[in-house]
Amino acid sequence: MGQGHGHSGHSHNHGHAHGHSHAPASYGRAFAIGVVLNTVFVVVEATYGYLSGSMALVADAGHNLSDVLSLLIAWGASVMTARPASARFTYGFKSSSILAALTNAALLLVAIGAILIETIRRLYEPAPVEGMTMIVVAAIGVAINTGTALLFIGGRKSDINIRGAFLHMAADALVSVGVVVAGVLILLTGRTWIDPVTSLVIVAVIAWGTWGLLKDSVRMGLLAVPDAIDESAVHGYLAQLPGVTAVHDLHIWPMSTTETALTAHLVIPGGYPGDAFLHEAAHELEHRFHIGHTTLQVEAGERDCVLAGDGRI
Repeated sequence: MGQGHGHSGHSHNHGHAHGHSHAPASYGRAFAIGVVLNTVFVVVEATYGYLSGSMALVADAGHNLSDVLSLLIAWGASVMTARPASARFTYGFKSSSILAALTNAALLLVAIGAILIETIRRLYEPAPVEGMTMIVVAAIGVAINTGTALLFIGGRKSDINIRGAFLHMAADALVSVGVVVAGVLILLTGRTWIDPVTSLVIVAVIAWGTWGLLKDSVRMGLLAVPDAIDESAVHGYLAQLPGVTAVHDLHIWPMSTTETALTAHLVIPGGYPGDAFLHEAAHELEHRFHIGHTTLQVEAGERDCVLAGDGRI
């Protein structure tokens, strides 16, 4: 799991995790199926939305188009993260999954703006709507989006991009249910304003999901400690290790949407504690806190470390 070496009074350990990234191996087929199904449905839904005069269908088609782009970006990122490290990209391309999440959030914001502008125009300029067309097309959407969401349900807790794909598809299924209901109400009442109002609800649903994705991806982009990790608990674990009198320059950050790295300086007056100590520490950090890439520097405390104090953790 790790290796230790010493030089100039310091020692380091590097621990690496395996098997935490699920997207490249397990979800390539799911991404392919999702992209094909949703691309076909976008064309069908947009066409019938235009022909039937339904802004709700057009709005949902716009959302589905952004989802196709999101799936393509997330798929591309999952392939990039599997590429090996190089002399220039020493971490490989793992952080491309974080960039993908940020890009997906930005795409959704653009979709929201475009749909909102057209929906507001439709509120002031009502147009006839074919309720039955809305019902049939949206019902097909429920089936396609539900099926696609189920393809990603297993990895939604381990990868923000997989979670994003799942949430997009699940939200689309619910939105399509709303369009079906709107079509039924239009058939029963003949009130065309129901269509743009339904479109506004769709925009609200998209915005709600986008906010969560944007917030999480920005935090990752800023290298914040992942939400699932308690920094004080990690510090406490390192501080109680045998022989450790101080811990400083502790950093925990996401290398990708599925992997976390840690670096820390451990002050051990007794000197280098041996490889077994460092291997065990890396092992516990992985299994207790899911930190898979650990680098620990051991200091004897003979002279102050330049990274200790000065507001640094």
